[in-house]
Amino acid sequence: TTALFSNNDALADSLLRAGSISFERVWRMPLFEEYKTQLKSEIADLRNQGGRPAGLVTSALFLQEFVGDVPWAHLDIAGTAYISEAKRYHPRFATGIGVRLLTEFLENL
Repeated sequence: TTALFSNNDALADSLLRAGSISFERVWRMPLFEEYKTQLKSEIADLRNQGGRPAGLVTSALFLQEFVGDVPWAHLDIAGTAYISEAKRYHPRFATGIGVRLLTEFLENL
């Protein structure tokens, strides 16, 4: 399952539906604002990584800093892009994860 972050409920719901249909399922993760403190830096405006605690969340919060009010979504494929043995219809090694998901999503815009 791929982690999904979004600042927009309608966009997130559309991606959740597309993931269910394409069997490239996503799980919506929280964007807890209090984790932004982990992005503070002594030498830069903002660190691009908040460290090990809540790493996925802080990475998404970093991306959010650059989009303003634009609806956005981030699919964190780090854990799902590569597998060591073949699964249902994913080949061994690179999975191509997200292709069917995003195709389904775009076809239903």
